[in-house]
Amino acid sequence: MEKKQQVHNLIILDESGSMESIKPTIIQGFNELVQTIQGIQKQFPEQEHFISLVSFNGLGQKLLHFIDPATKLKQIDDKSYKPDASTPLFDGMGFSINKLKQSLQGQSGYNVLVTILTDGEENASKEFSGNDIKKLVEELKQNRWTFTYIGTDHDVEKIALSLSINNTLIFTKSEAG
Repeated sequence: MEKKQQVHNLIILDESGSMESIKPTIIQGFNELVQTIQGIQKQFPEQEHFISLVSFNGLGQKLLHFIDPATKLKQIDDKSYKPDASTPLFDGMGFSINKLKQSLQGQSGYNVLVTILTDGEENASKEFSGNDIKKLVEELKQNRWTFTYIGTDHDVEKIALSLSINNTLIFTKSEAG
């Protein structure tokens, strides 16, 4: 039997205090992402989708899913998503990306889709710099990793480009956004 094409979806979710003001929007956007990933899994049965989900804030990173089947990913709600503390964006990205990279080392036949959801710029990282993240992104883009930066309330395109991420989505802190 032929091995299915593996697709790893890594979601890096900002859970810092400033996200409180857009909590309903983030919950809705995240849940739409869940539905999309699970819909693609059904639409393309020759693909095997895995999910890794890490939320981060100044209190640390939370590994909520790690290389789980996409069917195990649950939507979030008011009770499971609790914004607090500062925004160590680079540490959240570095931790998440390196963890998945190490687990996939030596494997082939997979693609990785990385989605970063944030409302703000870096303000608290201790382990990784923007330059560290840029180098990591540039290295992994050569190995079938695709990065998408989704953000609001800051110069999303400028930050994404500074990290060598070309795919961006900007939303506004409003009902329409």
